[in-house]
Amino acid sequence: MLEQEVKELIIDVLQLEDIAPDDIDTDAPLFVDGLGLDSIDALELGVALQKKYGISLSADSEDTRRHFASVRALAAMIETNRKQ
Repeated sequence: MLEQEVKELIIDVLQLEDIAPDDIDTDAPLFVDGLGLDSIDALELGVALQKKYGISLSADSEDTRRHFASVRALAAMIETNRKQ
């Protein structure tokens, strides 16, 4: 399942050793209140998503901020945009 893949990618890329994929709420915010990620985390995650799924993201885009809102939003964006 893509959402599970995204959770595993977040953990791997950001080296969140104390967190399991099941600990991440699919609908929880990734930044501030939820996982508490910051802009550097977003950059690293964006690079990993580009490498793994062939997606190009704009750091300044309002759409990108919306896509990074939660695991579910990221998975939906990947599903829509990834190169087969």
